Amino acid sequence: MATLSTPNGYTLDNSGKRVVVDPVTRIEGHMRCEVNLDGNNVIRNAVSTGTMWRGLEVILKGRDPRDAWAFTQRICGVCTGTHALTSVRAVENALDIKIPENANSIRNIMQLSLQVHDHLVHFYHLHALDWVNPVNALRADPKATSELQQTVAPHHPKSSPGYFRDIQTRLKRFVESGQLGPFKNGYWTNPAYLLPPEADLMAVTHYLEALDFQKEIMTVRTIFGGKDIHPNWLVGGVPCAINLDGDMAAGAPVNMASLNYVLGVIERTIEFVDNVYIPDIIAIGKFYKGWLYGGGLSDKALLAYGCIPDRANDYSPSNLMMPHGAIINGKLTEIHPVDLTDPAQIQEFVPHSWYKYPDETKGLHPWDGITDPHYELGPNAKGTSTNIEQIDEGAKYSWIKAPRWRGHAMEVGPLARYIVGYMQNHRDIKPQVDETLGALGVPVTALFSTLGRTAARGLEASWAAHKMRYFYDKLIANIKAGDVSTANTSKFDPSTWPSEVKGVGFSEAPRGALAHWIRIKDGKIENYQCVVPTTWNGSPRDNQGNIGAFEASLMNTKVARAEEPVEILRTIHSFDPCLACSTHVMGPDGQQLAEVKVR
Repeated sequence: MATLSTPNGYTLDNSGKRVVVDPVTRIEGHMRCEVNLDGNNVIRNAVSTGTMWRGLEVILKGRDPRDAWAFTQRICGVCTGTHALTSVRAVENALDIKIPENANSIRNIMQLSLQVHDHLVHFYHLHALDWVNPVNALRADPKATSELQQTVAPHHPKSSPGYFRDIQTRLKRFVESGQLGPFKNGYWTNPAYLLPPEADLMAVTHYLEALDFQKEIMTVRTIFGGKDIHPNWLVGGVPCAINLDGDMAAGAPVNMASLNYVLGVIERTIEFVDNVYIPDIIAIGKFYKGWLYGGGLSDKALLAYGCIPDRANDYSPSNLMMPHGAIINGKLTEIHPVDLTDPAQIQEFVPHSWYKYPDETKGLHPWDGITDPHYELGPNAKGTSTNIEQIDEGAKYSWIKAPRWRGHAMEVGPLARYIVGYMQNHRDIKPQVDETLGALGVPVTALFSTLGRTAARGLEASWAAHKMRYFYDKLIANIKAGDVSTANTSKFDPSTWPSEVKGVGFSEAPRGALAHWIRIKDGKIENYQCVVPTTWNGSPRDNQGNIGAFEASLMNTKVARAEEPVEILRTIHSFDPCLACSTHVMGPDGQQLAEVKVR
């Protein structure tokens, strides 16, 4: 390939200088990115590769569907319960199981807690260092930093000059020790970093505060799920019993003491997000306004399944508090309904993925999905199968399949949810977005950008924190009315099931639209397929030549220093890629690692 035009509106040219970033992600390194730069260091071709195989679908075949949540939850150690939630919904959908209202409220609280927790970790610990220079913070004036803090976030109590001086001293000792830990390998002399020293010191301080706070917010899922990072779930409801007079101890029922503790965590979560996280995004955004343009998809193809049902057992769009719908061809006012059971809507393709289909000119709906790994490097790849130097994007080049909605490569995640919601005049989302755009002095089109994607994630964290309080109040009111039911076990026995059924469960994970499809036959899993957010965003090319969201977002980005491509990291990290959900395990030279027999 020299120059190639794609159906979704991009002109690819791989004739320039090839730059490889491997790994891309800070959280786990299963993603590789290669770009071609022209003579002006502008990206003219982008290739996103998932470098390891996810084999959960194969492992699940023949197992008890009531156990599927425990396996799928281990897809990721970051999303924790969202895969489990999606899995139990798939089984409940297949078997027509209804859950109690208390279970719906508790599930929503756990899911919303995860959303806030994940967004905080993403911004401060996985993405902030793309914008914030911790070394530059050593030059800051603590008094001026205090004044900046009081201007940017006047309601945050930790703002004295002495407090920032102590943080700066700790940071100085850390840097001088030579053990930079999370700050190692940064491009700290790169001119792409624009914050003044005081803003850097303020942001690094909040980085440390968020590190402490994330230990607290996870206790919400520990109380309702028994543990974290992988809490317990249950087909038919939630596993925690409610006994207001019980003792607060490990394994004990949820009681008033634990409920009061949850309330305290929710209140502190709202305070931290609204008083620290949101002000930081706006403050940093003002220095990086140029990043409010670029990094979006030219065809504005966005997908949201919706999530957070207000009332139990109703997954219709009108009952989902997170937006539902699809936007294609840049037509923002046309919101299309999404039907996950329709084979004409969702298909997965593999012509550029390391899998085999009987007919690779066609896509497969997940109910009929095939997970048959086939690893081989293309004829134009460089290196070996275990030491790739350059991917051949004209052949198979990723362990991620290529899901498409009505043939379109879609972006999923907070930005997709927020734009769909904004265009639907969502009563919570539209005022949030308008206020933020006003603070930055930019039009709504600025959302389609790297920084717009980052801002949407922060706004959603605030929305989710407040909705935690909504469902907490709803749970308490229901308990006060005498309802303490948390599970429906009437169909838990396989003898009550039909001989053959299928179902789908969906949610909105922190990174975007997530769904699990299941086929059950004679009480066992016959087929199971997960299409996860990073499968959508990180997909390779499809059979029509459409490129995925990661690849599309990098196109036409100018890189200041080819050897220090912080611009690539900024844009890809704005999606919060988590390749563990899309890829898993592969052995050297592709040999079989193990054979698992299910009794």
